[in-house]
Amino acid sequence: MVALYGIPNCDTMKKARAWLDAHGVDYRFHDYKRDGVDETRLRAWVDELGWETLVNRRGTTWRKLPEEVREGMDAEAAIRVMLETPSIIRRPLLDTGEVRHAGFSETDYERLLG
Repeated sequence: MVALYGIPNCDTMKKARAWLDAHGVDYRFHDYKRDGVDETRLRAWVDELGWETLVNRRGTTWRKLPEEVREGMDAEAAIRVMLETPSIIRRPLLDTGEVRHAGFSETDYERLLG
């Protein structure tokens, strides 16, 4: 089954969920704020997608990080920050069971899910 990771009130999440619903895609929603994210899964995502793809550097959560944390960011630091503050993870994260995809675009979802 497809899994969608994120937070419920995010506008991009709402668009992704609406697209999945409109296209009849059965999915499970995982709320970072309520359910967190486990380290093993997060490390697998970093290995597959890269921490640079997973960390949302456009949001307020990123801007609120101390400058020395932002400037010294590497994979291990990114994993620590994402575990402590899951809202910094780029949303949504779509897991088809075979591939993971961060962010939402109708074109990408159509390609990944048909």
